[in-house]
Amino acid sequence: MTDHKHHDNAEAHLREKHLMLDPLPRGQMNAMVMESMHHTTWKFWVVFAILSVIVAYGLFYSWGVMIAEGVGVAGVNRPSYWGIFLVNTVFWIGISHAGTFISAILRVFKAEFRRPFTRAAELMTTFGLVQAGFSIFMHMGRVWLSYWLMPYPNQRMLWPNFHSPLSWDLLAITTYLLSSTMYLFLPLIPDLAMARDRSTGWRKTFYKILALGFRGTEGEWTHLRNAMNIFAFAIIPVMFSVHTIVSWDFAMATRPGWSSTVFGPYFVIGALHSGMGAVVVVLAFIRGTMKHMTYFIRPEHFDAIGKLMLIISMSWAYFFFNDYIVQWYGGDKWTRTLLHFHEAGPLGWMWFVMLIVNIVIPWAVLWNSKWRSIPWVVGTVGVLINVGMWFERYIIIPVSLSINRMPFTWRMYTPGIEIPLGLGTLAFFILLYMAASKLVPLVPVWEVQEGQMAHELKKFGRETVVTVSELE
Repeated sequence: MTDHKHHDNAEAHLREKHLMLDPLPRGQMNAMVMESMHHTTWKFWVVFAILSVIVAYGLFYSWGVMIAEGVGVAGVNRPSYWGIFLVNTVFWIGISHAGTFISAILRVFKAEFRRPFTRAAELMTTFGLVQAGFSIFMHMGRVWLSYWLMPYPNQRMLWPNFHSPLSWDLLAITTYLLSSTMYLFLPLIPDLAMARDRSTGWRKTFYKILALGFRGTEGEWTHLRNAMNIFAFAIIPVMFSVHTIVSWDFAMATRPGWSSTVFGPYFVIGALHSGMGAVVVVLAFIRGTMKHMTYFIRPEHFDAIGKLMLIISMSWAYFFFNDYIVQWYGGDKWTRTLLHFHEAGPLGWMWFVMLIVNIVIPWAVLWNSKWRSIPWVVGTVGVLINVGMWFERYIIIPVSLSINRMPFTWRMYTPGIEIPLGLGTLAFFILLYMAASKLVPLVPVWEVQEGQMAHELKKFGRETVVTVSELE
C-alpha cells in the first residue's frame, strides 16, 4: 500500500513538473490558447497606448527631424563616424539569433523542452531584424536612396560598392529576415487553421487566408514536416554566416582593436548570449501577463534555458578574453593604448559593468537549479545580460573609434538624436510583440500536443521512468 502511494505521489510530481507528462484534452488546450489571445485587460491597452506614443515620437518624429535637418543632429563625427545606430544594428541582429537557435538547432537535436516556446523565439527573430533594418536606414541618413544598395540592372550602370560594410549588412539582414519569416510561418500554419475553426467575423477571414486551406490530412502533415526539416537545417548556417558578416564589418577595417581573427565566433557567441537573455525575458512576461500561460510555460523551461545561458556565458567569457590576448600580443602600440582606454578611460565604468552582468552574475546565479527555476530571477539575469551586451557593442564601436593612429583627431563620441531613435526601436519591438500576442497563438499548440503524445510514464519495478516514442 505504501509503495503504491509512493508511486502515485512520484507520478503526480512528475506531471506537475513536466508539461510533456501533463496532457489535457486537445479541445481544452486549444480553447486555453484562444482565450489567452482574446482576453485583454485595460492594462494592456494602457501599455499599448504609451508604447505607441513613444514609437510615434521617438522613432518616426525624431527620424523625420533627422531627415529634415541632416545627420548633423546626430552625435557621429570625426573620428567616431559609427555611433548608436550601428550599436543597435549589431544588438538587434544578435537578439534575432535566439529564435533560430531555439527553434532550429534544438529542433534538429530533438530537445523536447523547446516545444512550448519556439513560437515566441521565432517572433523575436523577425521583429528583431525589423529593428536592425530600421537602424541601418537611420545610419544611412538619406534613406530615400537606400535602393542604391541593391544590385539590380539599371540604365545608369549604377552598382553598389561591394567593398562597403553597408552592402554586406543589407545582404545579411535581408537574407536572414526572409528566411526566418518563412521559417516562422511554416509551423504557424496548423495553429492558424485551429484559430480559423474557432473564430468568427474578420478573424475567421484573416486566419482562413493565412492557413492556406490546411485541413490536417496525413499528406499535408508529411509535406509540412519535410519543409520544416529542410528549413531547420538550412537556416542554421545562415544564422552563423549573418553574424560572421557583421563581425567582418569591423575585422576587415584597419582600425586599432578591430584587427582580430576571433571576431567571427566571438560575435556569434555574443549574439546567442544576448538572444537567450531576451528569450527568457519574453517568456517571463508572457507567463506573468497572459492567461493560462502558467500551464504551458513552467519552471522546467526556465531551468533548461538557464543552463544554456550559463554555458553560453562561459563561452562568451573565453572569446572575450581571447580577443584581448590576441590583440595584446599583436604588439601594435595604438591597440594597446585602446585596450587600456577601455577600462581606464572616461567610460571605464561601462567596461566593468559589462563584465559583471555578462559573466559574474550569470555564473553566480545560474549554477543553482532552484534559482534557475524561478522565472523572475532568470528573467532579471536576462535583462542584465542584454544591458551588458549593449554596453559591449558600444565599447566595440564608438568607444574604440575614439582612439586611432592620429592622436590629434581623438574625440569622445557624444550621442544626440540617436537616443530617442534607439528607444523608439525598443518600444516598436515590444509593440509588435503585443500586437502579435492578440493575432497569432504564441504557443505552438500542435507541437505541445505532439510532444505529449510521444511521452508517457512507465513503471519498472519500484521506479517510475519517462519514455519518449519516436513520432514519424
